[in-house]
Amino acid sequence: MASFYPRNATALLGLWLLIAGLLGGDCQAAQNRPELRIATFNADVTVPIGHGMMGGLWLSKSIADPLEARGIVLLGDGAPIVYVTLDWCEIRNEAYELWQTVLAEAAGTKPERVLVTAIHQHDAPIADTEAERLLRDRKLEGTICDPEFHEVAVQRVAKALRESLPAARRFTHIGTGQAKVEKVASNRRYFDREGKLHFNRTSASKLPAAKAADEGLIDPWLKTLSFWDGETPLAAVSFYAVHPMSYYKTGEVSADFPGIARRRRLSELPGVQQIYSSGCSGNLTAGKYNDGSRPMRAVLADRLHAGMVGAWNNTQRHPVGKIDFRVTMVRLEPRDSEGFTVADLNAHLAPGVKAWDQCLAAMGLNWRRREDAGHQIEIPSVDFGAAQLLVLPGETYVEYQLAAQQERPDSFVCVAGYGEAAAGYIPTEKHVAEHDENLRDWNWVAPGAEEPLRQAIRTALKK
Repeated sequence: MASFYPRNATALLGLWLLIAGLLGGDCQAAQNRPELRIATFNADVTVPIGHGMMGGLWLSKSIADPLEARGIVLLGDGAPIVYVTLDWCEIRNEAYELWQTVLAEAAGTKPERVLVTAIHQHDAPIADTEAERLLRDRKLEGTICDPEFHEVAVQRVAKALRESLPAARRFTHIGTGQAKVEKVASNRRYFDREGKLHFNRTSASKLPAAKAADEGLIDPWLKTLSFWDGETPLAAVSFYAVHPMSYYKTGEVSADFPGIARRRRLSELPGVQQIYSSGCSGNLTAGKYNDGSRPMRAVLADRLHAGMVGAWNNTQRHPVGKIDFRVTMVRLEPRDSEGFTVADLNAHLAPGVKAWDQCLAAMGLNWRRREDAGHQIEIPSVDFGAAQLLVLPGETYVEYQLAAQQERPDSFVCVAGYGEAAAGYIPTEKHVAEHDENLRDWNWVAPGAEEPLRQAIRTALKK
């Protein structure tokens, strides 16, 4: 007995010293870890009357409600990370790079660490300044955007970002919560009662077959990623995949039903930044549930708002101590089939061609020139440990969002679509084989884009 006690005492002492050393190491690491902070900013980016809407399909005539840019800056672990979403239809090519460059300068970071997304309302502008110059240089009727207004908008957002930095708040936790959104999203692809395949379920649809068919493949979950200082909420970023339009093409500038739902959350949680981002929505619309009548805007806003509230109520907080950031580059080959060759695009940049076709050709030619010069698209991702934030380009189809979630089943994967939007629709090979009629235009990538984009997603989300 006398010989047993000392040996166990020594073992216990060694175990205690080991535990103390580990705890001490953890404490030392925590002491050396920089404090994480978050700054929030917003600015008005409403277009003037007479501005091109959805890339020039029609012009703005009145302001139904303002367009906003809302963002956050994450500070304290490496160079700052900026995330901003605009109530715009798309931001493309050099215009996208300008947003990254100017906001990076305002935040004191690198352009690649500025994540810019558009919500994709159609009663809102597309920014493609070099495509606009192609139209102006050839003295054509079509107009995509006003470069002077675009510069004003970029600088206005940069000013708001810069002024937000001194008021940055500490954050110690992230929150993850999700809830199903009922009767909003539906897939463009559906089968009628005779079993015939269709792709014509638009954002506002009155086709009986489109209304009667089931929703099809969607992501029903609205996900909210939030930032907290202990138990105090500071910001919430919500993600949901659907084309964000109720009624449109009226000339009324509007943030549509996501704008209504977001403003309601701002009034319910004063002092908590509210950002809404559209997920991969290229093939998702509200067409099963939306007939395009004016009352449906409020109805869809109510349903989206209910999802935001549900996700917030289901939030779980997680301590966060380290943020990893990476950018994966991907090349998507330009489409070169009939109507998309350089010669075909140039032929549409001519007097007498419909203004809308001129705009499409200018955007397509600008994208083609950049791709032929070796341009690659950035796929940025932010790893918070318990959650991932991924931004995908163009109008990616919902299959890519679901694939991203499957890559990290151990984490809470939030996907924003409509990053660098120059590629337009990015379908799967299945949609190409099935002759998805939406790909007749607004699809500037060649068949074969699915595998390189899936590989980029895998690399961006690698644990």
